[in-house]
Amino acid sequence: MALHQQLGKAGEEIAQAHLLSKDYTIIATNYRIGRLELDIVATKDDMLVIVEVRTRSTAWYQQPEATVDRRKMQHIASAALGVVRWLRWQGETRFDIIAVVGPVDGNYQVDHFEDAFRP
Repeated sequence: MALHQQLGKAGEEIAQAHLLSKDYTIIATNYRIGRLELDIVATKDDMLVIVEVRTRSTAWYQQPEATVDRRKMQHIASAALGVVRWLRWQGETRFDIIAVVGPVDGNYQVDHFEDAFRP
């Protein structure tokens, strides 16, 4: 596995641990619908939470959360419709971003942006 893939996988695991520590229930990870993928699908307090995870070894060039552009938001929203149908979800849905910055060795920073965007 390439280094950037290892970093991304570690970031998703860190994000999952963060959510679990905040009493989220994780329903699915790497949920695919067609060519689209959602990193984490979770619930908390009767809210469906779609989480995009962005991992970088350093924020020197750009903050990870800033890499979620309008096009990516549209893809996430499209995939989320599939999840809503799959779960027959009737409640509210929120879109979060979790940014993980740091090396894979465990010295990292996690920033959780709740309700980060509205498609």
